[in-house]
Amino acid sequence: MTPERDRDARGRAENARPRDGLGRPLPHGSPGVERVEARDRTPDEAIADAQAYLDREMPFHAHEVLEEQWKGAPEPERALWQGLAQLAVGLTHQRRGNTAGATSVTTRGGDAIAPYVALAPHGIDVVGLLAWARALAAHPEREVPVPSLRS
Repeated sequence: MTPERDRDARGRAENARPRDGLGRPLPHGSPGVERVEARDRTPDEAIADAQAYLDREMPFHAHEVLEEQWKGAPEPERALWQGLAQLAVGLTHQRRGNTAGATSVTTRGGDAIAPYVALAPHGIDVVGLLAWARALAAHPEREVPVPSLRS
């Protein structure tokens, strides 16, 4: 018999194992780091929360915030939020030492946000993020600074 899966408050499957700062599962009973609170956020709140995680070198957690925003965003902004989430995943791969994954996902994220350069919705530094994404994708083996979502 398969054990019942852990579920979050919304009924979605969730792995209850603790995770480290880069989102890797740890053994049961390990302390781990806090989880991202699933909740509705305004764009400003999502940017602030994601940036706080990035500043703490927790890009996996920033991705969780940005992904949640992407899934609830209106159609004109969905690709922007998806691209931002992909940039956080790319940084996660880079920090974990997965240079191929960092290059691939960061490139996709950069491509997704590129159409927003002239718009810069919600004060997002699309130009700066695009330059950062291209630099990381070109040299994923190099230590990169944490990006700033706003200029």
